[in-house]
Amino acid sequence: MSAQAGPNGPNDPNGPVGPVGIDRLLERVRAGYTRVDAQEAYAASSAGALLVDIRYQALRERDGLIPGALVVERNELEWRLDPTGSHRASQATGHDLQVVVICNEGYASSLAAASLHALGLHRATDLTGGFQAWKAAGLPVVPGPEPLH
Repeated sequence: MSAQAGPNGPNDPNGPVGPVGIDRLLERVRAGYTRVDAQEAYAASSAGALLVDIRYQALRERDGLIPGALVVERNELEWRLDPTGSHRASQATGHDLQVVVICNEGYASSLAAASLHALGLHRATDLTGGFQAWKAAGLPVVPGPEPLH
């Protein structure tokens, strides 16, 4: 098989084999869907989209929570949102579900949204700027849980 025709060759939509760097990877995965800003995420949530907060606990404690968002640790995301999985959250109702993934600043959420696309959640996206953009836009935030001691 030639380099041109093989998996991960120059003509492969996933790109060539070898190091790409995180900036290039983010460009590549973000090209596969349309990201949303804070106001669009808020409107989508009001229309039934599922907001999924993947920030780690210390950030939720420090900065607060988005009311109604499903909190799922990043390392559990695929298991909790796979509508056919045995560990799915009750909100993971089908592959047509619109999901907006939210991390702290909009980087990890891009990779998470791409992973959800790979599971067949074709309407998954992420929030540009993450939770910090949501908060800066003056959208609803409630205090986070008390830190565990």
